[in-house]
Amino acid sequence: MARTAYRTCPLCEAVCGLEITLEGRDVVRVRGDRDDVFSRGFLCPKGATLGELDQDPDRLTGPLVRRGGVLEPATWAEAFAAVEKGLGRVAAAHGRDAVALYVGNPSAHTLAGQLYLGPLRKALGTTNVYTAASVDQLPKHVSAGLMFGDPTAIPVPDLDRTDYLLMLGANPLESNGSLCTAPDFPGRLKALKARGGRLVVVDPRRTRTAALADRHLFIRPGTDPYLLLGIVHTLFAEELTTADERFAGVEDLRTLAKEFPPAAVAAVCGVPAEQIATLARELAAAPTAVVYGRIGTSTAEFGTLTSWLVDVVTALTGNLDRPGGGMFGVAPHGRTRWRKPFRTGRWHSRVRHLPEVIGELPVATLADEIRTPGEGQVRALVTVAGNPVLSTPDGPGLDEALATLDFLVSVDPYLNATTRHADVVLPPARILESGHYDVALLGFAVRRIARYSPPVLERAADRPNESEILARLTLIAAGQGAGADPAQLDEGLIAGALAKAVADPASPVHGRDPAALAAELTGADGSERRLDLMLRLGSFGDAFGARPGGLSLRTLLDAPHGLDLGPLEPVLDALLATASGRVELAPAPIVADLARLRAGLGARRDGFVLVGRRNLRTNNSWSHNVSGLAGGSNRCTLQMNPDDAARLGFEAGQQVRVSSRVGAVTTVLEPSASIMPGVVSLPHGFGSGLPGTRLRVAEQTEGVNANTLTDPNQLDALSGTAVLNGFTVEVGYPT
Repeated sequence: MARTAYRTCPLCEAVCGLEITLEGRDVVRVRGDRDDVFSRGFLCPKGATLGELDQDPDRLTGPLVRRGGVLEPATWAEAFAAVEKGLGRVAAAHGRDAVALYVGNPSAHTLAGQLYLGPLRKALGTTNVYTAASVDQLPKHVSAGLMFGDPTAIPVPDLDRTDYLLMLGANPLESNGSLCTAPDFPGRLKALKARGGRLVVVDPRRTRTAALADRHLFIRPGTDPYLLLGIVHTLFAEELTTADERFAGVEDLRTLAKEFPPAAVAAVCGVPAEQIATLARELAAAPTAVVYGRIGTSTAEFGTLTSWLVDVVTALTGNLDRPGGGMFGVAPHGRTRWRKPFRTGRWHSRVRHLPEVIGELPVATLADEIRTPGEGQVRALVTVAGNPVLSTPDGPGLDEALATLDFLVSVDPYLNATTRHADVVLPPARILESGHYDVALLGFAVRRIARYSPPVLERAADRPNESEILARLTLIAAGQGAGADPAQLDEGLIAGALAKAVADPASPVHGRDPAALAAELTGADGSERRLDLMLRLGSFGDAFGARPGGLSLRTLLDAPHGLDLGPLEPVLDALLATASGRVELAPAPIVADLARLRAGLGARRDGFVLVGRRNLRTNNSWSHNVSGLAGGSNRCTLQMNPDDAARLGFEAGQQVRVSSRVGAVTTVLEPSASIMPGVVSLPHGFGSGLPGTRLRVAEQTEGVNANTLTDPNQLDALSGTAVLNGFTVEVGYPT
C-alpha cells in the first residue's frame, strides 16, 4: 500500500521540501512539496532522483575490512575493532598528528556531519584537518572574519526584496545556489525582474543564469577584484558612497581604490571602463542593491580579495544589513556570538608551512604531508563523505599518496576513487533511514524557516546510521574503545552544553538545574535529543518553557511542511565581533595582499585559461552514479569559443589534449559561443572508472578528472584555497 512522507532534500544548498511516495521500502515517486513553506513545490532533476540514489544497488550495505590486501565484508563489530587497532597503532607509534581527517562537502548536508564531526576532530587531537572548504568557500570565511570578526557572518543576498542584483562567478540556475539557501532560485530571479528590478551577471561563460539576466558581461577568469575595485573607485570618485559610523577604514579604502580606476582595470578584466562605471552608478542609484559572488570568484587566485570586495561594494552603497541588500541569516537553532579574536595561522602545515584557517589546513597540501618523511608525517587518514582524489588539486598525485598510507578508514556509502584505498569502509544507512535537519545551511537562508525530517524508513537494529558511526569513531579516538556505547557521547555532550547554558547570565535558562532540563528533552535517539536542545536554546526556541510558543523538536515534528519564521532582519550590531566593534573595510591582511593586484595591473595574460562548470543534473562526483542524472547535457567536454577553435583548426567532437604544469587529459571538444575567447571550460566530478571502484553507472560515463590539471602550488594567498578557476592551460592535438 502506498504512503506519503515529507522530507527536506539533502542533495544541495537549496533545501527544497519533497513529497515522497513509497510502497513498502521502495520509493516510487518524488515531487516537490507544494505545501512547503520555503520551496512551494519547486523541484530540480537531482531532487527527483532521490529515490534512485537512496536505492542505488552500488551503495554498500555493510562494512568492508581489508584482509590480505582485499576489501571483504565484515561485521560492524569487526570493522570498529579494525579501526581501533589501525588508528591506535599509528597514533601510538607516531603521535596524534600522524592521523589526519578529511571531510567532504556532503557532510554540510547531514545532521550527523554537523553534530559529530566537531567532537570527532577534538577526540583525534590532530592539527592535520582538511575539508572541502579549501576547494570551495574558505575565502568567504576569511573575508567575513576580517571584516566582521566572525568567519561565519557571511552576508546573504536578500533576493526576495532587492531591486538590483550584481552576480559574479555564480550560476544558480544550474547549481541551485551556494552560501545563499534559496529554493527555486530561478523563480526568485524572475520575480526580481517582474517587480521591476535588475539582474546583471558577470561571468566568462554565458550560463543559463546569464541568459536570464538583463545584462551579461564577459570577464577574464580570476580578475573579478579588478572589476570590483574599479566600481569602488567610481563610488568614491563620484561621491556615491553611503557609510555611517559603523564602518571603519573608509578613508583608507578611498586611498587604496585610487590606484584602480576603471580605465586601468578594464585592460586586465576585459570589461569596458564605461561598463564598470555604469555598474557603480546603478548600484548606488538603486533603491536597494546587493552584490553576490560565489565559487567562480572564490576558487581563484584572489579569492579572499574578491570575497571582501563583494561585501565592500554592498556596504559602500548603504545596502549592508538592510532589507533588499546583504543580510545575515540566523538559523532557527540560533547564532552564538563569536567570542575569540579572528586570526589565521595558529599553526602551519609541516611541509609547505601553509597557515591554518578556521581550524583546517589547505587540502592542496595533503599529498605533501603523506609523501614527505619526517616527524609529523601523515600515516593514517579518516575520510568522511569525501572523494578528494576527484575533487582536490593534482588528483592523480593524491591517489598515489593514499596508496602509501599505513591506515585509511572511510565513512562513505560507495567504493570510489578515494575509498578504494581504504582499510575499513563504514557505510551509513540509507538516506531515508536517518533524520535530517540543516544545521549549517539554514544560517544562509534568504528567509527564516525551520524544518525537521524524521526517518522515513525503519532501519535494521544492527545497522548504524551516520550519527552512530561518527559517535563510535569519536569514542575510539578518545580511547573509549570499539565497544563503547554511542549514547554516552550524546549524553556527555548534552550535559556539557546545559552546564554551560545554566552558568551563562545571558542565557534564558540561567540558574536552572541542568539535570532537570536534560530530562525534558525529547527525541528517538541521541542526535534528536541534541537537536531538541539546540532548538530550545536558540533565538527562536521555547527556552524550556521560558518562551512559550517557541521552537522545540516537537513543534517541528508537528509541522512536516516546515515553519515560516519571517523575513531576514538587521542583526549586524549583535553579531559584530571585531576588536573595534565596527565593520573593518580595510583590514591589514587584505591591504597587504593588494600588492599582488597592483603587480598584476601591467602583467601580460597570454594563452588559454580554464574554468569549471556546473550542470543542473550533477552535484559532485557521487551524483554521476545516478542513471537518471547521467547523459543528456551532462557530458564531460572541453568548451571553447568557436573563433578560437577555428583559429586552431579544431572541429566539434574531435579529441583534444589539455595540459597544465602538473598534468594532462584528453577529452572531446565542444565549440560554444557561450564562452568568451581565450577561455576553455571543463566540468568536475568525472573520472570515476578506476580499478577497485564500484560505481557501475559512473564507470560507463566518458569523462576525465579535471583535477588532473589543477596545480596544488597555486593557492589564494590569504585562505589557502586551491585555484580551480582561471589558471593557464595549453590546448593541442593528442600526442
